[in-house]
Amino acid sequence: MVLAGGQGGRLELLTEQRAKPAVPFAGDHRLVDVVLSNCRHAGMDDVWVLEQYNPVSLASHLANGRPWDLDRSTGGLLLLHPRQGGDRGGWHTGTADALWRHADLVRKHAPDALVLLSADALYRIDYREVVREHLDSGAVLTAVTTEVEPDDAGRYGVVQVSDGRITEYALKPDEPAGNLVTNEVFVLDPGPALDVLERLGEQTDDLQDLGHGLLPALVEAGQAREHRFRGYWRDVGTVDAYWAAHQDLVSDEPPFPLEQPDWPLLTRPAGHGPARVRGGSVVSSLLSAGSDVAGSVERSVLSPGVVVEAGAVVRGSVLLHNVVVRAGATVQRAVVDAGTEICAGVRVGGADGIALVGSGQCLTEDVPAGGRFPTR
Repeated sequence: MVLAGGQGGRLELLTEQRAKPAVPFAGDHRLVDVVLSNCRHAGMDDVWVLEQYNPVSLASHLANGRPWDLDRSTGGLLLLHPRQGGDRGGWHTGTADALWRHADLVRKHAPDALVLLSADALYRIDYREVVREHLDSGAVLTAVTTEVEPDDAGRYGVVQVSDGRITEYALKPDEPAGNLVTNEVFVLDPGPALDVLERLGEQTDDLQDLGHGLLPALVEAGQAREHRFRGYWRDVGTVDAYWAAHQDLVSDEPPFPLEQPDWPLLTRPAGHGPARVRGGSVVSSLLSAGSDVAGSVERSVLSPGVVVEAGAVVRGSVLLHNVVVRAGATVQRAVVDAGTEICAGVRVGGADGIALVGSGQCLTEDVPAGGRFPTR
């Protein structure tokens, strides 16, 4: 079950008109491609995606699930939406609330294990290993954990562990007791876990997110264990993190290579022609199909249909679909959303901070380093 209904407000302008899992990534991919590719390579063929915020942007990308081998007559891809009717109709107020509203469907399906996934992080993991370990342990919850930079720990659910058992859990604490966090991959024994969720639902009108009630309750009952993940994992839920993830992609030895032969990142084909370089300079960058470069591009990621005219400069930036950078313009340390035109001579960004430009703009004025356009 992919919990893909959140607003993703920390991505600011990037999620004003699209769901966070539908935000473009690495040129011609979307963030949701990461978890769906992991599901495909792990042989998981019953995948449910919970939608809510700006659902059309996500549903149109998922279509029938064919790129991830989910277009099946039995099982496959199932899109779940907020609904009216019954005592569980209404908007999802968080991940735990969304699970509660679909608890009857989960019980009817009767899986041996329920894998809960978010869609705003980059990693490769074989979910089968986590499920096998979970079933062998007899735990009600297995949380995949990873270590993050100490300064970032307060953004996540911080855990303390002993011999594989999670002994303490704190959601986004002001003063984290460590830097070991849950990375939003959970495996549940659905019967007992939903029973706990039902009891919590009787005590409150708003179950909110998993970390507000369900996870602390299972930890307190001694029913939660960890699966330690030591590979590359990066949350991309903020503009700075989104930009930094793309800089990882264009590094000399990318920690998350897109072209990994045994575990490729799958997506819906874009249908563009090949990229074209017309006398420009391209250094340490990713050029997507249909991009057209006559200017200078360095350590940047260009999505399909991007045009960089002769005399334009793009450094350390992410340009989404069909952005046009006119002659004489400079884009530095910036994320520019789809369909925007950077007019001749305009400067976007600078040496500090990450500038962000929304979609469909005709930019005739400079945007300072770390600035936003349009402002909100």
